[in-house]
Amino acid sequence: MKNAPHNGIPQYIREIDPYIPGKPIEEVERELGMRAVKLASNENPLGPSPMGVAAAKKAFSEAHRYPDGGSYYLREALAKRLDVPQENIIIGSGSTDLIHLAASALLGPGESAVTSEGSFPLYYIAIEKMGAKLILVPLREYGFDLNAILRAIEPETKVIYVANPNNPTGTVFNANAFEEFFAQVPEGILVVLDEAYYEYVSMPNYSRSLDVVRAGRNILVLRTFSKVYGLAGLRVGYGIGPTALLHEIDKIRLPFPVSGVAQAAALAALDDAEHVRKSLEANRQGLTQLESGMRALGVKFVPSVANFILVEVGGDGDALAQEMLKLGVIVRPMAWMGFPNAVRVSVGTEEENEKFLRVLSDVRAPAERGTG
Repeated sequence: MKNAPHNGIPQYIREIDPYIPGKPIEEVERELGMRAVKLASNENPLGPSPMGVAAAKKAFSEAHRYPDGGSYYLREALAKRLDVPQENIIIGSGSTDLIHLAASALLGPGESAVTSEGSFPLYYIAIEKMGAKLILVPLREYGFDLNAILRAIEPETKVIYVANPNNPTGTVFNANAFEEFFAQVPEGILVVLDEAYYEYVSMPNYSRSLDVVRAGRNILVLRTFSKVYGLAGLRVGYGIGPTALLHEIDKIRLPFPVSGVAQAAALAALDDAEHVRKSLEANRQGLTQLESGMRALGVKFVPSVANFILVEVGGDGDALAQEMLKLGVIVRPMAWMGFPNAVRVSVGTEEENEKFLRVLSDVRAPAERGTG
């Protein structure tokens, strides 16, 4: 039986460009018949927090019970760590869950939201799925142009999404720039500040976002356990924002967004200072290794403060990624995120980074050779 065209799905849903997940390493290895190196999804190459793993194994014995829908103990621990009231914290199935929930609570047809080109596509999807108008502002020197975002605000604008650091460029703005920007945002607009990679940033004056939350301002700060804690597969993120906003978001989310196993792992990982220290040190060394290697090859890249680097390959990024894939190195082509001549490489182990540089040298566009 032939289905009716689109089955009644609204046009604004049909027109959304879908999120393209990274290719699983298991699938690549099956296709190639070889061991592969995955440097495509900004994952922690050291693996999950050992303390988190131990707690998850223990919690699995209670997997026949429904989890705590409010994630009470994890919120309690985060409140103490961040010095904010527990009522100002919400837990989600990754920070991406909260990106969507903010849009669901505030946006609808006839309204608009502003974000940047060359940033995380889930902002675009969250806005467009609500039938709202997506306003995209060009990047400036690979980073968010906060002044241009202010100029793009309309009377219908209800939400602004900004990322600090930005994915996929790895660029950052400082606390002074954000506070100057935030002071000019009309009070009725929610600013969603995505700090998924904040642990990796070592620059002074990076962020005072929690001070803005403590002041009762209209901001939702997003963070995650997926990166430095290495729990990407368990999907645990959190938001810090106004109690009234979180109360409304709580009404529309799934009743059990985070499993009990994931909550236990995140709670334990939060205290795994040794794993965090090792992860940050490995990332610093990896960034240095990758940047030095690409400079030696004459390959252009955007200096990054996160755990990935945007690499300008001087040609078709998708084609280069496919050539690297054949040699067992998985990187992320960036045309779908607005950079057709680039790939994004995640920081791996020393051996993985070395293999990336070796394969990149073999397959990169000849036109790039000898350029700085």
